[in-house]
Amino acid sequence: MLAATIITALISSSIVAAAPADVSARQVTICSGTYNNAQCCATDVLGLADLNCANPPTVPVNQTDFISICSAEGQQARCCALPILGQALLCGSPL
Repeated sequence: MLAATIITALISSSIVAAAPADVSARQVTICSGTYNNAQCCATDVLGLADLNCANPPTVPVNQTDFISICSAEGQQARCCALPILGQALLCGSPL
């Protein structure tokens, strides 16, 4: 009888522990699809290439925050397909 009680308690606690927390509010999509790299860039060249790009200094919580973070650094908020060595190819505006 005691063993059945212990087993039931263990199973119940593992089910409760396995329930995921609601994290959807923290997972905001700023850049998606092919243009999935959020970058703060100095110069945009016809939407094909951006110069002097870097990751935002802080993690943005939404699109407006992303634009504000980059603007504070004197940069433009861009979503890029392929950032390489501070240059980014195929960039677009944030969603």
